[in-house]
Amino acid sequence: MSKKRKWDDDYVRYWFTCTTEVDGTQRPQCVLCNSVFSNADLRPSKLSDHFNRRHGGVGGHDLNSLKHVPAPSDQSETLKAFGVASQEDALLQASYQFAYLCAKEKNPHTIAEKLVKPCALEIAQIVLGPDAQKKLQQVPLSDDVIHSRIEEMSQDILQQILEDIKASPLKVGIQLAETTDMDDCSRLMAFVRYIKEREIIEEFLFCEPLQLTMKGKDVFCLVRDFFLKHKISLDVCGSVCTDGASSMLGENSEFAACVKKEVPHIVITHCLLNPHELVTKTLPSKLKDALFTVVKVINFIKGRAPNHRLFQAFFEEIGIEYSVLLFHTEMRWLSRGQILTHIFEMYEEINQFLHHQSSNLVDGFENKDFKIHLAYLADLFKHLNELGASMQRTGMNTVSAREKLSAFVRKFPFWLKRIEKRNFTNFPFLEEIIVSDNEALCIAAEITLHLQQLSSSFHEYFSVGDLDEASKWILDPFLFNLDFVDDGYLMKNDLAELRASGQILMEFETMKLEDFWCAQFTVFPSLSKTALEILIPFATTYLCELGFSSLLHFKTKSRSCLNMSDDIRVAISKKVPRFSDIIEQKLQLQQKSV
Repeated sequence: MSKKRKWDDDYVRYWFTCTTEVDGTQRPQCVLCNSVFSNADLRPSKLSDHFNRRHGGVGGHDLNSLKHVPAPSDQSETLKAFGVASQEDALLQASYQFAYLCAKEKNPHTIAEKLVKPCALEIAQIVLGPDAQKKLQQVPLSDDVIHSRIEEMSQDILQQILEDIKASPLKVGIQLAETTDMDDCSRLMAFVRYIKEREIIEEFLFCEPLQLTMKGKDVFCLVRDFFLKHKISLDVCGSVCTDGASSMLGENSEFAACVKKEVPHIVITHCLLNPHELVTKTLPSKLKDALFTVVKVINFIKGRAPNHRLFQAFFEEIGIEYSVLLFHTEMRWLSRGQILTHIFEMYEEINQFLHHQSSNLVDGFENKDFKIHLAYLADLFKHLNELGASMQRTGMNTVSAREKLSAFVRKFPFWLKRIEKRNFTNFPFLEEIIVSDNEALCIAAEITLHLQQLSSSFHEYFSVGDLDEASKWILDPFLFNLDFVDDGYLMKNDLAELRASGQILMEFETMKLEDFWCAQFTVFPSLSKTALEILIPFATTYLCELGFSSLLHFKTKSRSCLNMSDDIRVAISKKVPRFSDIIEQKLQLQQKSV
C-alpha cells in the first residue's frame, strides 16, 4: 500500500485547499476551478504545475495572507475565507435541494436513485462529458439519504414555526381534523394561525397517528403531548376549530371538557364548511328516502365492476358526457351537490341502464315523486356547494364566514314567499319538471317545512362569529357609529383618535382587515388586540382538507409503511428550510466523527 501524503499549510500559495475523505485520505482541490486531484498529487510540484499551466500564475495575491488562512484541513472554512463553496458543500447542497423538491412534489424517495440520478448521469455524459458525470456521481441520492434529508428539513421547518409561536404577541389559533388512511390508521392533522411581523401566518403544525382509539381524550392527549414535547405551554392556544367529529364537537364533548379544564379561556368552534350534514339531518322522510335511493343507485353502478364497465360502454354508445359517477361519501361533503346534479341531468339514461340490468331499484327511481324530490335536492345542494366554495380559502376568519352563512340563511324567507306563490325560480331543476298544480302544492309544503327547520338549525348550530353592535367597529372603525359604544368603554378614545387619521384610513381601504389590525398593533395595541382575538380563530378546517388530499399521495399501496409526518410537513409548509444552517451542522458532525 502506497504511503498517504499529508496536507501542508504552505500549499495554499498555489490556490489549493484540502478535502478529506471518509477514510481520512486528504486530496487537493483547486479553489479556482474546483478540480479535485488524487492524494498522490498532494505535493508542491504537481500543485504548482496546475497553478501555472491552467491559471497562468494568477498574480496579485498576498502569499503571507494565504498562509494564515485558518484550518486549511477544514475545507469548508478554508473556502469560505476565499469566498468559494467547497465541493463537499456543493454535493450536500445538491442532495438537500433534490430531497426538498422530492418532498414538495410528493414523490417516493427511491425516485432519485432509480430514475433521476441515472438520467442525470446519462445527460451529463452526453452533453458535458465524463468529468461532469464523475462530479454528479458523487451527489448522495440513495433512498436512506433522501429520507434523512427530509427528516432534517422537517425538523428545521418545525423549529421555525415553534419559534414563531413563542414570539407571537397574541394567543394562537389551532385547526384540527381527523381522517383514516388506506391502512385504517386514524391520523390527526393540525394547522396553526399566529401573528408574525404585522401579518397573520397560517402554517402546518403536525400530522400524527392516533394509536389506539379516537376518543376525545385521545385527541386531547396527542395535542397536549405535542406542545409539552416542544416545551410550549398549551395556554398559548386561544382557540381550536375542529372538523365536527363527535369526539371533538360540542360544549359537553370529552375533548372540549379536557381542553377547557387545561385552558379555561380557550374558544372551541367547529368547521363551518359542513352545512350539508345539517341539511341532511333536517330532511323530511320523503326527501331523505330520495337521497338514500340516489346512494343505492350509485353504489349499484360503481360498487360492481361489471356494472361500471357496462355503464361506461352504454354512455359511450349514446354519446353522453358523464360516463363516470362519483362515489357518495359520508365524510367528504364535497361530493353530494355534484352527484345529485349529475344524477338529475342523466336521469333518463340511468333509468334506461337500470331497466337494461333488471335492477330492483327501477321502481323507486322512475317514480315521479322521486324525480321531483331529486330536483329539489340537486338545487339545494348546489346552493350549499356555492356557499362552501365561497369559504374555501386561506385566511377565512369566523366573522367573514358567519357573514356568508347569515347572508345564505336570510335568503330563506324570500324563497319561502316565492314557493307559497308556486314560484320555483330559486330552484331551476325543480321548476323545469313541475307540470301540474298538484305536484307544485305537494312539494311546496315539503320545501316550506324543510327550509323552516333548516333556518332554525343554522341559527343554533352556526352561532360562532356573531358580533354585538358595540363590537362591530372591528369590521369598519371609520363608519361605525360611536354612539353604540358606552362612554365608559376605555378604548372609545382610541377609536376616536384612529378615525381622525387620514393616513390610517388609506391603510384601511387598501389592506385586508386582518393585516390592517396587525399594522395598528404598535400604535393602538388595545384596539388591535381586541380585534385580532376575534379574527385569529379558524372558521373552517379547509387547510386540513387540503392536507388530507396531499396525504393520498404519500399513503399508497407501494408506500403503506411510510411514516409520512416529515414528508407532509416539507410538502405543504410555506416555510423554506434553512439550508445553509443544516449543511453547516452536517459538516460539523462529519468532522467530529472523523
